Amino acid sequence: MYLIGYDIGSSSVKAALVDAATGAVVARTQFPDQEMEIQAPHLGWAEQDPAKWWEAVQAVTRKLQQLHPQQLAEVKAVGISYQMHGLVLTDKNEQVLRPSIIWCDGRAVSIGDAAFARIGLEKSLSHLLNSPGNFTASKLRWVQENEPELYSKVDKMMLPGDYIALQLTGEIRSTITGLSEGILWDFKEKKVASLVLEDYQIAPELLPELAPGFGIQGYVNKAAAAATGLPEGIPVSYRAGDQPNNALSLNALEPGEVAATGGTSGVVYAITDQPLYDLQSRVNGFAHVNYTAEHPVIGVLMCINGAGIQYSWLRNQVAGKDKTYPALEQLASGIAIGSEGLSLLPFGNGPERILVNRDLGARMVGLNFNTHTQAHLIRAGLEGVAFAFVYGMEILQQMGIGLSVMRVGNDNLFQSAIFSETIATLTNCEIEMLDTTGAVGAAKAAGFGAGLYPTLREALGNTPQVGKYVPKIEHVEAYQTAYQRWRGLLESALKS
Repeated sequence: MYLIGYDIGSSSVKAALVDAATGAVVARTQFPDQEMEIQAPHLGWAEQDPAKWWEAVQAVTRKLQQLHPQQLAEVKAVGISYQMHGLVLTDKNEQVLRPSIIWCDGRAVSIGDAAFARIGLEKSLSHLLNSPGNFTASKLRWVQENEPELYSKVDKMMLPGDYIALQLTGEIRSTITGLSEGILWDFKEKKVASLVLEDYQIAPELLPELAPGFGIQGYVNKAAAAATGLPEGIPVSYRAGDQPNNALSLNALEPGEVAATGGTSGVVYAITDQPLYDLQSRVNGFAHVNYTAEHPVIGVLMCINGAGIQYSWLRNQVAGKDKTYPALEQLASGIAIGSEGLSLLPFGNGPERILVNRDLGARMVGLNFNTHTQAHLIRAGLEGVAFAFVYGMEILQQMGIGLSVMRVGNDNLFQSAIFSETIATLTNCEIEMLDTTGAVGAAKAAGFGAGLYPTLREALGNTPQVGKYVPKIEHVEAYQTAYQRWRGLLESALKS
């Protein structure tokens, strides 16, 4: 008996095949090997064709079938993790009407800001825990205002994971967790956020029917089984956005537990049972995967769009695509903390919430042609993203959220000792690295959703720790000096 989990990212689709009896990972793979294209028809826009995600799901499942045909035939449940905040629109025939406006698209910032002013700060934050911001509801409003003819054909709006579930099951459904990430859930009233729908003049009928986050959300139909190789009739029994799912994968489920990731974007995700919010909406509260009206568990998310994407840019454009990330780490490790005065601001991937939705652009400051080398650029890049994490984590700490221990996976920027030790030292926070991925977590959660385990903790099992970073007390002064210089540059840029 096996489980399969998918992680629908903007770079690739990852899949994991898990033995339901032991929790052992049979296989992990992804498709495509190179990053999927993000279209930018205008500056600040970011779109992808949802059909490409579905094609990647089919391809990655066929890869697993070639490697483990018997095990794939015995899969009993499907879990889906997906890139958050994307907007997928379909007509009454379930055909996609336009490319998805994805998470790093910045076109709806002004729309969300105007709605925040109309609804009012206190009402918006107490009911939504957020400003409408540049989230899914605001993206839908942008389509309504700028593509009215297309909008008139919309039958349903969905998130990326809802679209993949539709392709697998034929059912258009979403979850409370999903609605909350679109700023369409009212935490005070514990229902769909009518205050947002009314302000944006969005018909409630455009929203999908709600399904449980854990539970039967539909069954793999004949067409999907033929396209993927999955057994027909098995349930899709879990879905969640990638960051709540990452926290689940790292066993961050209850108040006081904190998870983080350093992929294309960077995130710290802290669990609380209090309706916390930031007055400037620089961090955001969403219904966690185990949120219920009786047990309102909330994930407070600090996000940096310009994280791993900056590091991959440095590799491709500065070091060369033939260089591996371990090779870059070795190169940068020969440079002193602070990169000899070179600083990089990593904010080149759209508006940044921690900067109050400013699209600042990436910046390099202090470059000296007589001093700095390729190695300095790599080190400054790693430090720049780490400093951005620290800047955002200070916001969480100001809200009263403790960050003494943070759990991360073994598949992203946290594999870099330079990056991780910079964060650990500046925040006095231990970082525990666990051997798991989002796709693995989604597979195990699907087992719980299908009723194969009595509790979620049992489904997740004991995830092995494979590494740990602790504060480097002996280097605190050097890190602080470098960070304060970087922060001063950021504050100057924000005033310009």
